Amino acid sequence: MAGPDLIKTLLYTVNNLLQQEKYKAALAVLKGFRNGAVYGAKIRAPHALVMTFLFRSGSLRDKLKAILKATYTHSRNLAYFVFTYKGLQALQQKIQGKSLQSHSFLAACVGGWLVFGDNNNINSQINMYLLSRILFALSRLAVEKGFIPQPKQDPFPLFATLVWGIVLWLFEYYPHTLQPSLQSSMTYLYHDSNVWHDISDFLVYNKPRTASQK
Repeated sequence: MAGPDLIKTLLYTVNNLLQQEKYKAALAVLKGFRNGAVYGAKIRAPHALVMTFLFRSGSLRDKLKAILKATYTHSRNLAYFVFTYKGLQALQQKIQGKSLQSHSFLAACVGGWLVFGDNNNINSQINMYLLSRILFALSRLAVEKGFIPQPKQDPFPLFATLVWGIVLWLFEYYPHTLQPSLQSSMTYLYHDSNVWHDISDFLVYNKPRTASQK
């Protein structure tokens, strides 16, 4: 019975610790690390699975290794960032005795530089994803604060027109400027659809199957 009793005592001690207000800031940092790791894996794993099997060549082993590496990198980086951000936020608040808007900005700047400043494919995708979101958010904030007038008509159709016009122009004439995964997707959609040999690679497959695949 010593085993179950020990586990009950340990769980009671841990749960009691988690209820202590004086440890809340530090515990929030730890849970943020946990949430960052879990969310990063949930987001990256299915994306890496689809993109790898659609566009990456190589053996099954190589593909699985690529999926695991991408998932690990995304999960680790997000966990590190949340840990850094929440830790620096808590530190600034403790030093100044209150929470300020600048705390969030400065903490995120430091975390972004330390974690997402390394120029690799994963960080590039994450940073570009965020860039599109903050441009939307800043546009709405500018209207909300009165810096620019409220549009009389929905600007979304114009936005969509420019986005698609510019990205396809870049893809057709300056593809090297686009992120590799976007290049692969657009090549599949717009260039691979120009080539076929018979019904097999017109409807069933994108490209003719090699002898080893048959």
